[in-house]
Amino acid sequence: MSRAPSVVVLDHGSGNVRSAVRALARAGAEVSLSADPARAQAAGGLVVPGVGAFASVMAAMGAVHGARVVERRLAGGRPVLGICVGMQVLFAEGAEHGVVTPGMGQWPGRVERLQAPIVPHMGWNTVDPAVGSRMFAGVGAERFYFVHSYACRHWGLSPSEQLAAPPVTWTSYGDGRFVSAVENGPLWATQFHPEKSGDAGATLLRNWLATL
Repeated sequence: MSRAPSVVVLDHGSGNVRSAVRALARAGAEVSLSADPARAQAAGGLVVPGVGAFASVMAAMGAVHGARVVERRLAGGRPVLGICVGMQVLFAEGAEHGVVTPGMGQWPGRVERLQAPIVPHMGWNTVDPAVGSRMFAGVGAERFYFVHSYACRHWGLSPSEQLAAPPVTWTSYGDGRFVSAVENGPLWATQFHPEKSGDAGATLLRNWLATL
């Protein structure tokens, strides 16, 4: 009998993360909520949640050495999943209320306010997965749950002779579209909340756990 994969949800003090813990446990993981960098480093998988403002989440990540943990895990090919603002802070920078805050810089690009008549974008919406996506394997045209006012609207990482472009998933809203998920080797991230997205979200979480 195989052992359940171990997952740490990083407890950096940004929002209610209990729903993520419960959803991962239902998906088959052995989950703990922790701010301890050593435990976050040692786990089979690390989830970086986040709600609220880009700057406050970056400050909270700094308080628990989150950026360093993420960098070390990725250097060793160890899986990380960012959710909502936990995805946004992976980009180079975020611009809110005229203030630009450096992010973790795993991907180029700026997180900025959505261009839409109604902001925040709150509720259920479809996604347009990249061809060959592992994240959305077994997920058809289901909707996912979003609640956000900011996102990355321009993907800036181009393929090279050495590296293929990572699968990027988009969602249309208002007057344009934004990046709603990325699969970049061991680093996966979603702008929506899989833990609040019913069966479709549960399938996505199981797909991530299968990479651990």
